[in-house]
Amino acid sequence: MDPLRLTVFKNKLVSIAEEMGTVLQKTAFSSNIKERKDLSCALFNPEGELVAQAEHIPVHLGSMSTAVKSVLDCVDLKEGDVVILNDPFRGGTHLPDITLVAPFFGQGEMLFLIACRAHHADVGGVSAGSMPLSRDIFQEGIVIPPVKIAERGSLKEEVLELIVSNVRTPKERRGDLKAQLIAIETGKIRLKELLDNLGKDEVLRGCSDLLGYTERFMRSRIREIPDGVYTFEDSLEDDGAGKENIGIRVRVEIKGDEAAVDFSETDPQTQGCLNCVRSVTLAAVYYCFRSLLPEEVPTNDGCFRPISVITKEGTVVDAFFPSAVAGGNVETSQRIVDVVLGALSKALPDMIPSASQGTMNNVAMGGTYGEGNDWSYYETIGGGMGAWPGGNGESAVHCHMTNTMNTPVEALEHSFPLMVTAYSVRRGSGGKGKWRGGDGIVREIKFMKDSHVTVISERRRIAPYGLSGGQPGMMGKNIHITGEKSTLLPSKFSMTFRKGEKLRIETPGGGGYG
Repeated sequence: MDPLRLTVFKNKLVSIAEEMGTVLQKTAFSSNIKERKDLSCALFNPEGELVAQAEHIPVHLGSMSTAVKSVLDCVDLKEGDVVILNDPFRGGTHLPDITLVAPFFGQGEMLFLIACRAHHADVGGVSAGSMPLSRDIFQEGIVIPPVKIAERGSLKEEVLELIVSNVRTPKERRGDLKAQLIAIETGKIRLKELLDNLGKDEVLRGCSDLLGYTERFMRSRIREIPDGVYTFEDSLEDDGAGKENIGIRVRVEIKGDEAAVDFSETDPQTQGCLNCVRSVTLAAVYYCFRSLLPEEVPTNDGCFRPISVITKEGTVVDAFFPSAVAGGNVETSQRIVDVVLGALSKALPDMIPSASQGTMNNVAMGGTYGEGNDWSYYETIGGGMGAWPGGNGESAVHCHMTNTMNTPVEALEHSFPLMVTAYSVRRGSGGKGKWRGGDGIVREIKFMKDSHVTVISERRRIAPYGLSGGQPGMMGKNIHITGEKSTLLPSKFSMTFRKGEKLRIETPGGGGYG
């Protein structure tokens, strides 16, 4: 295709994924999907390669190709089938992220795979919100291997019933899963229109050309990075189970138009929940390199062909079954970004920003309104972005591997027995420098009923680093408030808050630059 037609074709595919996401958001039941947009939609070729994505969640999109390939390996797909899975060891991330995958057939041939992933506010497990301080995956919720939830166009009610029977909020889960099914159908409708308009040969040629174009662009960008070996390391503070200072070490080798990213020297996996499956590590690496390209370059698997990622099984970035992984997707992925960008800062000192807040500040909570009326809620909280060579970091935003919105105060208080008593920018928390790091957030929640709360956070003891003489960002804080008494809580905890008590979270600022 000539460049103009290829651009139009790319935009058509992206618009399909974007529309799928809008449909999912508008039809979902839970605040986490409807308000926070903790969801992702994408299109894949028959080999499971990403060809187009909406601008949703980086940790979802970079890992979803592994899930799609897992489906191809173990399920015989027919027209009208939809497969569901959340197993982290088969291409998932952590159990609350449930993925639906469906084939799209044209003229008797499978031309695309359509996928959507959404974070469900509860999938069972030992604590509300399904983000526990777990010791193995079985404590985290129901594990769903690739299995058909729809077959030949008919919903398999027994599969849906099995899933919702293992969660605290079955009505909400049923509604969110059906919203994902509607999003899949939207993708099919729009792909049929595209096929009818362009024809099969043109569509297949466009997909192939898109992958080739982005591969050439990435190879050209890597050639601009000086050849050499660049290393960096940083640590996770603790795993919630007693292990502290878990080192993540990377060796980035640039050679010509290819990059090798080696995590072999990273610390072994831990007993706690910060273990990361390989698909999440791939997503974090791909995000870093994709960020080196101009915004208008398409994001697809062509971007990642020149990049090899080396991990060692049994480490915290490539844990094996049945490791606890609830926090690996949200916290370890952020630290992987920090170390990869830290290594690249040595090769591209005038381009790479200082560390952003380096955590998603995960808050999972739940309780009951009365007999048989449970509620469950999950959110992440933004913070400060790192400063960069030429500008201050953004304040009070979600950074790197998360791209969600916030839950508005009105929506939170309407849906749950919670009251937001403070919500503001944490002024002065960004690191000082020629360019300042962005400031974090203060969010304080009062519990109107007894509620169980789990927090998984980082950067409470090890600050986000600055670069080129810039100062680190301020570390975060978790605070339990009872009346006039304030008690500092650890970075990871699970406890009951009584009616009238408050949880105050002050998120980290970004590192300064220069």
